[in-house]
Amino acid sequence: MTGSLPWPQWAYVPGETDLDADCETLDVAKALVPAAFRGHVPARHPALRYGLALNDRGYFWESQEILEAVWAAAPQRGRERILLRACIYVANANLRLRIVRPHSASCLFGEALEELRELRTRKASGGADGFVDRFPTEALVALLQAKLGGQQLSKADWVPLGTIPRS
Repeated sequence: MTGSLPWPQWAYVPGETDLDADCETLDVAKALVPAAFRGHVPARHPALRYGLALNDRGYFWESQEILEAVWAAAPQRGRERILLRACIYVANANLRLRIVRPHSASCLFGEALEELRELRTRKASGGADGFVDRFPTEALVALLQAKLGGQQLSKADWVPLGTIPRS
């Protein structure tokens, strides 16, 4: 899934990890992000895939860092920016769950859900290989709604991004 991109040597968890983030490893993936994507963010772009996979492996802070780099290069006012923002909120919420801040995580999951609702109102561009075109958005919406509709969130309630099955 991540090709030749190395995994960070450790997961950075603010307030828990004595070491700073493994930025050298993340810089390898960030270097793959162009200054600007043209038209759309390709669903198979290695930095994007890596950012999603980092989240699914528990590297939540690192995932957020990579996804923010991809977001910054995504077309302005495009659908991909909205979806990427939602994914960044999810990674941040997952990190909040890890540091036992369930209320903060719940708020961030709610923000992600709002972004996904905004995405529904935007007209599709018609491309077939863009991130928005290939991502299981409705499955993520359903998963976030289930998390927010249940009991108080716990560490076990983190949400995957790269391995969400299509609904």
